[in-house]
Amino acid sequence: MSSSSINNSPQFPNTESSMLGMVGGGQLGRMFVHEAQALGFKVMVLEPEVGSPAAHAADAHVQAAYDDAAGLQQLADACSSFTTEFENVPAASLAKLAETGFVAPSADCVSIAQDRIEEKAFFTRCAPQTGILPAPHAILRTADDLNHVSADLFPGILKTARMGYDGKGQVRVKSIEELRAAFANLNDVVCVLEKMLPLAYEVSVLVARGADGQAVVYPIAENVHRDGILFTTTVPSPHVSAEAALKTQNAALKLIADINYVGVLCIEFFVLQDGSVVVNEMAPRPHNSGHYTIDACVTSQFAQQVRAMARLPLGDVRQHSPCVMLNILGDIWFDGTTEQDKERQPAWDKVLALPSAHLHLYGKAEARRARKMGHITFIAPTLEQAQDEMRQACEILGIAV
Repeated sequence: MSSSSINNSPQFPNTESSMLGMVGGGQLGRMFVHEAQALGFKVMVLEPEVGSPAAHAADAHVQAAYDDAAGLQQLADACSSFTTEFENVPAASLAKLAETGFVAPSADCVSIAQDRIEEKAFFTRCAPQTGILPAPHAILRTADDLNHVSADLFPGILKTARMGYDGKGQVRVKSIEELRAAFANLNDVVCVLEKMLPLAYEVSVLVARGADGQAVVYPIAENVHRDGILFTTTVPSPHVSAEAALKTQNAALKLIADINYVGVLCIEFFVLQDGSVVVNEMAPRPHNSGHYTIDACVTSQFAQQVRAMARLPLGDVRQHSPCVMLNILGDIWFDGTTEQDKERQPAWDKVLALPSAHLHLYGKAEARRARKMGHITFIAPTLEQAQDEMRQACEILGIAV
């Protein structure tokens, strides 16, 4: 992308050119829209689904596929800055938008996160600077590659190289026989086999960078997953050492600068039982584990994304209150174990009676099991109080703690 005066100049709110372009219509886009509008911007969303969370909240909706030429042109005609709310938007679409406007993050940056092979190569290339490597792994492009897999990689996790998220496209394998079966069940698509390591806990580092090179990093977030989906995020992390926190934050700053990234980037790290750190993956967008920033930080991750794409100064990342973020999945809308069971309305009145509870529902029309429907952030004077009220909310909603 050329460094034209349009691309380098700040984009101001409440002007004729205050429309921001968003590719994607999910809940991350919805929260971006809210923050953009609070800052005085308007947002146009390109999204094929009618009534999607972001499209419902946006000022304008282009109902088209993410690679639809006419839809992309309509977005380009109305906006001069563009972003995306998920990493699987076609990189070619972002490159097309960059021909006429400023795209943050760029197509090149997003493409790295779209492919686990490129992502691990990037982490490995930067390891001399960061001091952190990805887990030992093997790239499996064909069934013949399975014949050369080292026994040291078992037990491991087989992951599709592309399109995997929230535990999708991932299979745990303990032997070469299980690996062969899993690879075949995944239709022989290109995969990465990662060695399972003795994990103590997972942390994520949320970092933002402006077009001028200014970068800020949020406090360390500690994550707990269930069935491959984020369950809770706790900030400050109850377990991370000052040394590990500094190491991962510095690594995130070096990684984001290396690829000249603009926008919000989330990088997940594993802290092992011996205290060593491994880099897992990155998301080129605001992240589920960063939702706590809406209520607990001076500047939310979504407001930060708005500022970065509009070439405005980044905001303060200071956290003003300890907090726990609880993901709300569609399971709690059902009494039994299947979606055919009687649907119920969760007891939001009892949840909202908890002093620290901040409820965010995403406006999705249909509840489904394992579908992210919202989140609750518990903010309190102490982390212990936030954790206690999170457990109370789980009991009210029928979520096992």
